Amino acid sequence: MPRRPRDLAPLALTAAAALTLTACVPHQVAAGGPTTAGTSTVSVTSTSDACRISATEATAGPVTFRVRNDGADVTEFYLLGSDGLRVVAEAENIGPGLSRDLVVRLEPGTYRTACKPGMVGDGIQAPFTVVGSAATVDASRAEVLSTAQTSYVAYVRDQTEQLLAGTRRFADAYTSGDDAAARTLYAATRVHWERVEPVAESFGDLDPLLDLRQADLAAGQTWTGWHLLEKDLWAPSAEANGGAAYVPLTPAQRRSATDQLVGTTQQLLDRVTATGFTVEASQIANGAKELLDEVATGKVTGEEEAWSHTDLWDLQANLDGAYVAYQVLADLVRATDPDLASDLDERFRAVSALMATHGSYDAGFAAYDSLGADQVKQLSGAVDALSEPLSRLAATVVAA
Repeated sequence: MPRRPRDLAPLALTAAAALTLTACVPHQVAAGGPTTAGTSTVSVTSTSDACRISATEATAGPVTFRVRNDGADVTEFYLLGSDGLRVVAEAENIGPGLSRDLVVRLEPGTYRTACKPGMVGDGIQAPFTVVGSAATVDASRAEVLSTAQTSYVAYVRDQTEQLLAGTRRFADAYTSGDDAAARTLYAATRVHWERVEPVAESFGDLDPLLDLRQADLAAGQTWTGWHLLEKDLWAPSAEANGGAAYVPLTPAQRRSATDQLVGTTQQLLDRVTATGFTVEASQIANGAKELLDEVATGKVTGEEEAWSHTDLWDLQANLDGAYVAYQVLADLVRATDPDLASDLDERFRAVSALMATHGSYDAGFAAYDSLGADQVKQLSGAVDALSEPLSRLAATVVAA
C-alpha cells in the first residue's frame, strides 16, 4: 500500500505517482471538432426543453458523448447509474453554441443520460444501455490501472478522514462562539474537500448539501453546508446582502448547521471507506479536468468564497487534486503519449510557481479581493494553459 500523503505541499507530490483517480474528462471544443479515435460516438444536443441523443445504446468499451448546447442557457450533461442518482460521468458548464466531448470507458449495463439546461433541477433524463462483453485489457495495463486505482482510493480516503477531523474542530470552535478560531480553520479544512470534490459529486446528493453557494439555491431549497457558515462568519454589509441587514445565526441555528455539516461529511467518509468502493481510471482522469473547470468557473472568478475571499486556498487545493490524479496515471500517459506528459509536467510547474507568488498553506494565501486585475488575468491564463492538455488526459487513458 503506498504512503497516503497528508497536507501535501502544493504540487510537490513525491509519492503521487503511486496514486490513481478515475473520472471522465470533459473537453470543451468548437462545434464540429474531431472525434476521439477508437471510440464509439454518441451525439447529444441540449436545448432549453429537450435532450436529444443520437443513440440509446453503445458497445462496452470507450465511448465519446459529443454534447452540443443549442439552448440559450449554460447546460450540463450527465451519464447516471440506473437509479438516476449515481454520477458515472459529467460534462459541466457548456455554454450556448459550444460542444464538449465526454470520454469514458463503460461496462455493460443500464444507465441514464441527463441534460440539465440552466444547470438546475434533475435534468431531462432517458434510459441508455451498454451492451457487449466487459472490456478487456492486457495484463501489464491492467496491473498499472489496478495500482493507480488502489493508490487513488487511499488518497481519497485519507483526504476525507482529514476533512472530517477538521470539520469537527471547526464545528467546536464555531458553536462555542470562537469565531476567530473558526475563521482560521475554515479555509484550511476545506482544502481536503476541494482536493477530492469530484468523488463527492459522483454520489449525487452530498455535494449540494455540503458546498452549495447561496447564488445557486433553487426556489424553496434549504441552504446548508460550508458557505452558509462562511456568510455568518464574514457577515456582509446590507449593500452586499441584497439591501437587507444581515441577521446572524442564533446559537441553536449554529448547532443545527454544524450537526448537519459533520453528519453529511461522515456520510461521505462512510461511502468512500465502504467495501468495494473504487474509482475507475477514466473517472480519475475526468476528475482532474473537473477540478480545473472548478477553478475556471468559480475560484478564478472570486465567486466561490464570496464573503471570506479565501478562493486561493481552494484554487491551490483543486490544483493539488488534479495533479495527484494526473500523477497516478502518469506512467500510462508517458507510455502512450510522451508529448502530452511533457506538456502537462511543464504546465503544472508553471501554475505552481505562479501560485507560490500569492502565498502557501503554511504562510496563508492572499485574500482574493486583494489581487489586481493583471494578477487575476495571469492566474486565469495559467489555468487555461493547463486545462487544454489536461482535457486530453481521459481520451489518452481510455485509448491506452
